[in-house]
Amino acid sequence: MDQIMPIISEVGFPVAVTLYLLYRIETRLDMVVQSIQDLPLKLKEKA
Repeated sequence: MDQIMPIISEVGFPVAVTLYLLYRIETRLDMVVQSIQDLPLKLKEKA
């Protein structure tokens, strides 16, 4: 247990930041995917 605590304290913050950034990127990627899927329909409406 004494060996695990320093590892968690050294690695915990970068892991938390990475997970937070991945979550934010995922929500933006979902919006991009939805926009790409809607693009053919919008192009048909304008034509």
